[in-house]
Amino acid sequence: MNETVSLFSSLLAGVVLGVIFFGGLWWTIRRGVASHRPALWFLGSLLLRMSIALAGFYCVGRGHWERLLVCLLGFVIARLIVKRLTRITQKPTYVPQEASHAPQP
Repeated sequence: MNETVSLFSSLLAGVVLGVIFFGGLWWTIRRGVASHRPALWFLGSLLLRMSIALAGFYCVGRGHWERLLVCLLGFVIARLIVKRLTRITQKPTYVPQEASHAPQP
């Protein structure tokens, strides 16, 4: 019973870590593209998101590979959830034409 609760809490922690990581990535892309200093946004976000995720995995694992594996599963599940929730529903209004390197007649 105790092991089941431990694995379920590891799964839940993995989902939370994944939502923070991938939700933060989505938020960073939206902010960074419109920023005057996108490199600062992307680098700062990467460092913050990786620090949170690694610290979370370290705390959840506590030397047990089973907890770490279940936490990773929750992280991947969160990726699928965030990917579905942030799907772009509109088609782009501007479609660039293909570049042609052949000389025009």
